[in-house]
Amino acid sequence: MPIIPISDQALQDAATCLQQGGLVAFPTETVYGLGAIARDDKAVASIFAAKNRPQFNPLISHFADADNALAAGRKTDIASLLASHFWPGPLTLILERHKDSPISLLASAGSDSVAVRVPYHEIARRLIALTGWPIVAPSANPSGRISPSNAAHVEEGLGSACDMILDGGPCRSGLESTVIDCRNNKAILLRPGPITAEQIKEQTGLILATPENKGGDGTAPLASPGQLASHYAPLARVRLNATTKQQDEVFIGFGTVPDGVTADFNLSESGDIQEAAAHLFALLHEADKRALNSIAFAPIPMSGLGLAINDRLSRAAAPRDSGKVL
Repeated sequence: MPIIPISDQALQDAATCLQQGGLVAFPTETVYGLGAIARDDKAVASIFAAKNRPQFNPLISHFADADNALAAGRKTDIASLLASHFWPGPLTLILERHKDSPISLLASAGSDSVAVRVPYHEIARRLIALTGWPIVAPSANPSGRISPSNAAHVEEGLGSACDMILDGGPCRSGLESTVIDCRNNKAILLRPGPITAEQIKEQTGLILATPENKGGDGTAPLASPGQLASHYAPLARVRLNATTKQQDEVFIGFGTVPDGVTADFNLSESGDIQEAAAHLFALLHEADKRALNSIAFAPIPMSGLGLAINDRLSRAAAPRDSGKVL
């Protein structure tokens, strides 16, 4: 499928394609998403088939505005508070599903919840508005593999499955959205992301809890995507907190590289954690093309946005069942 530059006509064509049950890859501020209309059971099923995604792994529905997003589930005070501070933006809220929700049950992976967000990316919101319905849009890559941060990554991984690929340039954030469970008027962090716990506490006063059961073992539907133990994985093995470079290994540094080590790539030579997050998936794609054996990552601070980076890397490095990545 050819990559199509963004234009008014391209967006209208993409909206028509979605309305007819097609799959459209498009940019958001986080990563590129593979989109289908959220209420269309057949189109949602096509997403799972195209990505080879486990059907217990739910999808996030994207809306053009906060009012419609919050109305897709049972709104809580905490959900409204978070939405008022961080939407549009890279924040997904988990709400209890109600009988009039416009989201396919398949997108909820059989659970009693819905995952909703309003993207910051103007192109994404325009496309949703033109389509007239919320759009489910998991990352546009084979399930479990490296997330796409530009249109070329989409074409390499899922090009044959897309009816259209819209090219909006590289993604600004480079990490999938922060996910917070707002059911029962609580705030539980299910997936760290670009909006950090520190930012949420500073702007809202909320202190995020962590789930008692993080899931990801495949025995029950998940409340949120991004909870599988093995995820975001390259073909090469991943070694974390590396201070040395082994034979036939690609080394990705962060900030100052350890003495005696030659880095093949650096997430941020200045040690800027936001720059590192934006570069993570793009460099992982490049490193995977070069790696003969494994990819080593220098230590990343375990605070702020570093928590989200380490979350993605730990899942990329997780053991894989018989070489299969979910």
